[in-house]
This record gives sequence, C-alpha cells and structure tokens, in this order.
Amino acid sequence: MTQRRKFFKESLAAGLGLAVLPGISTYASASSPKKKRKDNPYTISLAEWSLRDWLNSEKISNLEFPETAKNVFDIHAVEYVSSFFKEKETDQQYLKELKQRSDDHGVTNVMIMVDMWGDDGALAHPEANKRTQAANNHHKWVDAAKFLGCHAIRVNASGYGDAGYKDALGYFSDGLAKLVEYGAQNNITIMVENHGGLSSNGRWLAEVMRQVDHEHCGTLPDFGNFRINLESGIFYDPYIGVAELMPYAKGVSAKSMGFGPDGQDTTIDFGRMMQIVAAFEFEGFVGIEWGGGYGKKMDAEEAIKATKKLLEESIHG
Repeated sequence: MTQRRKFFKESLAAGLGLAVLPGISTYASASSPKKKRKDNPYTISLAEWSLRDWLNSEKISNLEFPETAKNVFDIHAVEYVSSFFKEKETDQQYLKELKQRSDDHGVTNVMIMVDMWGDDGALAHPEANKRTQAANNHHKWVDAAKFLGCHAIRVNASGYGDAGYKDALGYFSDGLAKLVEYGAQNNITIMVENHGGLSSNGRWLAEVMRQVDHEHCGTLPDFGNFRINLESGIFYDPYIGVAELMPYAKGVSAKSMGFGPDGQDTTIDFGRMMQIVAAFEFEGFVGIEWGGGYGKKMDAEEAIKATKKLLEESIHG
C-alpha cells in the first residue's frame, strides 16, 4: 500500500466521515508520485467570480482585479473569469496591460475560468465536428492564459443534452482530449470543475480524467458545486465528490455560500474538506470563491475576508 493510500485510509478512520467507496483506493493511488511535503503547501488565490457584483456594477474593472486582490484582501494570486474580459481575450494590448498590472502589484495570474455561457461551443456536444470546433474555439483562451503567465484554464462539461451517462462520458472525453492536446503544446493545463449536471457526479468526472489520461488535464474540485439536477433536487455528496476528484486535482476551489454566528460556513465544513485535500498531498493554489449573496445580506468584501479567515484556520488548524 502506498503512503498516500495509507494516509487516506487513516484519515477516513480519524473521522472524515466518508462512506466506504468501491474503488476509492484506486482513485487515491492514481495521483502523481509522492513528493516531499512543504510546511505550507497551499497558496491562497482569489476567484474573480467572488467580486462579480463589483465588476457588474463597474465598481472595479477586470484590469483592476489584481490590485484589488492585493490591496483589499492581501491575496497575491488571482483566477480570472472569461466573461469579465470577453472580446478582449485576443487583444494583445489589453492583455499586455493586464499582465503589467499584475506584475506591478506582485500578483500571480493563476488561471482563466472559461464560462459555459459563452460562444465557444460545447466540448461534450454529441456531434464530433461540433466538439472539434468547440475545442478550436477555446484555443484563444489557452493563448490568453499563456500570455498572462497562468498555468491553466478551466472548462466545463456541457452540451451533451439528453445523452445518458456513458454516451456523455464519451462525448466529453473526446472533446476535452482535443483541447488538452493544444493546451499541452503551450504548457497550459486544462482543468474541469464539477459545475452541474454529470460533472457534479464525482465518479463520472473521475472516469473522464482516466480516459483522457494526460498530465496537462486535471480537475478543479469545487467544495460547493455538486448539484446534479437543481430543479429535481438531486445533489451529490460533496465530501465523497471532492475525494473522488482530488487524485486529478490541478487546483482547488474553496467555495463559501454563507456564514453563521460562529464564522463557519453554513453549507460546507471547511475543516473536513481541507482534511480531504491534505490526504491527497495536494500542493498548489486553493482559490477563494464567494458563491453566496443570492438573497443574503452580506457584502462581497466581508464575505471574502470571512472565507479567507475560515480557510486559513482550516489549513493551519
């Protein structure tokens, strides 16, 4: 038994509270070889979606996001969202200014999250030619990420329509692999987030990773995006889901939705989640994403700072 698998099983026994999953040890052993553990293996980053209200109201612009992350939140790594600089992704002058601003403030550009609502097409479309076109349409985001010094872009498993579990798996694995090939040529990783539908089924997305099987392809486990069918009220267990996706993780999205009087998130046990992340010896960026605010009276600044505090406590104990 590898040390990683041993650690994971001991963590379960210590009280992570996960159900015993068939094949979970296979998931655990699928990660990269064990590396020497750093004292603090995580770098906290800020997902731009957390400040969507500020951006949509033009309180700040996309160009001002890096300095806002540093000056307001003391966070020195950022994750962009494609919709906040749509039609600027191929504008070399714009990208040059954005890169200069992040450099001037000592902020690392981590990734670009490519929205599923854009015009780039669906990587899981049932028609092969449309999957190919979607992959090609995403090339510009790979190019923009490379220019900005990011290590990855995040894409979504969308467009499979009414296809069943197995067919959708085949469609998305094919479309994703096409994009991963281009990403690898540019040393940009393609990450997939659990983001609704079948992608929120941890087993399904883990199987996609095994089928694509490429070092420049991985997951972005999100603590809170395990809604398979919101209308029908079908949700996947988030702790099991994160455990299934962590062997392939190239980043982690620490989503918060709301806070109780004790400062804890009302939907996710951050301590328990970070135990799972640690069990797989993940080293890299853990992004704060404030996902609440829908009907909740909490300012984005207050929420992000509360999430940061909670995440730091979860990391350092």
